[in-house]
Amino acid sequence: MTSPSSPGETPRSTYSEAGVDTAAGDLAVELMKSSVRATHGPEVLGGVGGFAGLFDASFLKQYRHPLLATSTDGVGTKVAIAQAIDKHDTIGQDLVGMVVDDIVVTGAKPLFMTDYIATGKVYPERVADIVRGIAEACSATGTALVGGETAEHPGLLGPDDYDVAGAATGVVEKDDMLGAHLVQPGDAVLALASSGIHSNGYSLVRHILKNAGLGYGDRSDDLGATWGEALLEPTRLYTLQLLNLIARVPGSVHALSHVTGGGIAANLARVLPKGTWADVDRSTWSPSPVFRTLSDVAGTTLESSEGTWNLGVGFFAVVAPEAVDEAISSLRADGIASWQAATVQSGEAPSADYEQGAKGVDGGAVRLVGQYSDGAK
Repeated sequence: MTSPSSPGETPRSTYSEAGVDTAAGDLAVELMKSSVRATHGPEVLGGVGGFAGLFDASFLKQYRHPLLATSTDGVGTKVAIAQAIDKHDTIGQDLVGMVVDDIVVTGAKPLFMTDYIATGKVYPERVADIVRGIAEACSATGTALVGGETAEHPGLLGPDDYDVAGAATGVVEKDDMLGAHLVQPGDAVLALASSGIHSNGYSLVRHILKNAGLGYGDRSDDLGATWGEALLEPTRLYTLQLLNLIARVPGSVHALSHVTGGGIAANLARVLPKGTWADVDRSTWSPSPVFRTLSDVAGTTLESSEGTWNLGVGFFAVVAPEAVDEAISSLRADGIASWQAATVQSGEAPSADYEQGAKGVDGGAVRLVGQYSDGAK
């Protein structure tokens, strides 16, 4: 037994006294093991708890010229809402959506993912809820969750604070890689419906509610739920549906764009070649109620948030014009509504009010035109 320090001695310091509970971390791992293992196929070696995840890549020998695609991201300030209402089982899907759905933009199939959770204090059940959500979304996208880390940072983060991040790797045959190099004038731009705000623009969301004096527990009659419940609607997952689309209309999907940070026009412009442009027709869809309600509360227009929120479009698919009907049918069969919102045009953009590329990409030019549909039939 360790004896207390005698008078005049320097008090002993332990890790637990510093605020780190390694036993809680071990319990969290035990609680998440079954959900993580459920994502493992025969390619995953070593199970849960190793220093590194192992993935058997011998199948890559079947590829003529395999390209590895990788992506990393987080969920952003949406986690603040999960913390505020103590609901943590959907944030994991948001993380997978942000990371894995960036990989499929290249045409790649995701292989495996790792996650990282930083928290002020490890509450095993809460960590297990987060990881369970990650694992379930990994299963839904055909991705193995091969490892992760939960780090306790007392003094840096508050006891109830946490952040999540992740990284994933996928593979695509070089000849099958999608992108601006395949896009042709006359191609159709299909918009794929989002499930809501997804995981971008939550700093604006929180700012609007704070200025309006609204709490996450307050009910919104327009949304039929409390603000917290409505705002935690998880990010839609598109990976398997888009891989199915690519397989069903071979050679006809030319480019994909994930509508995340930067909004609608900028993300589409990233996957169009320089010297092309597109007018995205707002009248082809009606933004989801959550966007309209937030705009009403803020006293702003939907148009003013087009560079922040997806406004109902979570992805774009640029396809050959003759494949439009088949593509829409394929997506519908897999549960995703889609519609043609634009056509790719050649030449310089007709005016200066276009978004020209984004995030360092010198791509095409895109603007939104017309007025949003009011949803009336």
